[in-house]
Amino acid sequence: MTDTSVLLSFLLFCVVMTGTPGPNNAMVLLAGARVGVWRAMPLVAGISVGVGLLLAALGLGLGTLLSAIPGFDVALRVVGAAYILWLAWKIASSGPLQVRDDDTAPMGFFGGVAFQWVNPKAWAVTISGVATYVPAEHHAQNVLLAAVILLLVSVPCVGIWAVGGATFRRLLMHPRYALLFNLSMALVLLVATLPALVQSIR
Repeated sequence: MTDTSVLLSFLLFCVVMTGTPGPNNAMVLLAGARVGVWRAMPLVAGISVGVGLLLAALGLGLGTLLSAIPGFDVALRVVGAAYILWLAWKIASSGPLQVRDDDTAPMGFFGGVAFQWVNPKAWAVTISGVATYVPAEHHAQNVLLAAVILLLVSVPCVGIWAVGGATFRRLLMHPRYALLFNLSMALVLLVATLPALVQSIR
């Protein structure tokens, strides 16, 4: 990935794909609202490391290996969609914000890492990123470089959603605003999940 135009295009791709609404950012927005920006940072770091590891693993051959297993892609989409649907229900029914000193983010660092393996958007980002931007020459080196770039770009692009959540924190202590926020976040998760679910049942 030594071509400057390809590198800049990949950077823009990473910004758009990690900064736009999806399961990761909905979870971080919720975490920022419930526990504040700093205590949401382990989740942000876990998501960033998780997408980087997923890109590296798929780019270095895991994707080819898994695609050889009959029905694996369908099973992955169904499991991922089911998990996100469950998360959407938990968010929608969570009620008004109640701030306590011992609150923790809905997922921590390791939860954020593991979540990428069932996150349809993370799979779409990493697979399309490798296929589109990583040249065949020096493939392993370029895959690892792309993984590091994706990881680093993800931190601010995902982290800004924690700031957004913290901004609305006081409003979310009121039942009416909390209900609207929780339903909106659940809807974001559903909208992000539906394309993968539709593909899996075709």
